[in-house]
Amino acid sequence: MLKLAVYGKGGIGKSTMTANLAAAFACMGKKVIQIGCDPKADSTINLLGGRTPQPVMEYLRDDPDGPETFEEISEVGFGGVICVEAGGPTPGLGCAGRGIIATFDLLEDLELFEKVKPDVVLYDVLGDVVCGGFAAPIREGYAEHVVIVTSGEKMALYAANNICSAVENFADRGYADVAGIILNRRDVPDEEEKVRRFAEEKGLEIIGDIPRSDDINRFEELGMTVNEGDPDLEISKRFRDMAERLLELPQGR
Repeated sequence: MLKLAVYGKGGIGKSTMTANLAAAFACMGKKVIQIGCDPKADSTINLLGGRTPQPVMEYLRDDPDGPETFEEISEVGFGGVICVEAGGPTPGLGCAGRGIIATFDLLEDLELFEKVKPDVVLYDVLGDVVCGGFAAPIREGYAEHVVIVTSGEKMALYAANNICSAVENFADRGYADVAGIILNRRDVPDEEEKVRRFAEEKGLEIIGDIPRSDDINRFEELGMTVNEGDPDLEISKRFRDMAERLLELPQGR
């Protein structure tokens, strides 16, 4: 089972990258689970035709006893991808990190992974916060590898550096490692050179290079990923190539 946590600066395109990767894995015949770890609960929207499953935290507020099956808090999207959104607390009244922990505890109780037996699990994590509940996806037993999404913009690389440092600080706890970088281009000057220099300094590979694409935007307007919209596009192939590369990473149980 390949277990990946996707981190990066807020607004850098983590959810777009994660959902398009999930669709690419599904097109390769893999059984995929995507878990959105953001109070906005919009990680899986482009796998579900523009809709989202009821967030787990919202479900628990409505029914404190909780669901009896994981199907009650998930939706099946494109390619059979199982979509779960953690959601968050009522704004101003709680900690979003605790919402992630509560969601993970519930998914364990419901034996999601044992019952589904996925080939790939993707965690789409809020912003560049790697502490408390936001570190939950990279604890032992959840994700084994971190993928960082960045552009060549200064603040995106600053966030990427912070994430690398945080993961390194957790190394002695058996947490995930940083597997590599996805370059999500914003067409800033010398972008490729800046990101490649950062990757070299950190000893990391650029495992995906995604250009600015009108096709990504066009299909997002329809609530779709590019591999659902048109698998023959060059941008669709890029996501499948990246998925194949990620499948070469060491995998645990």
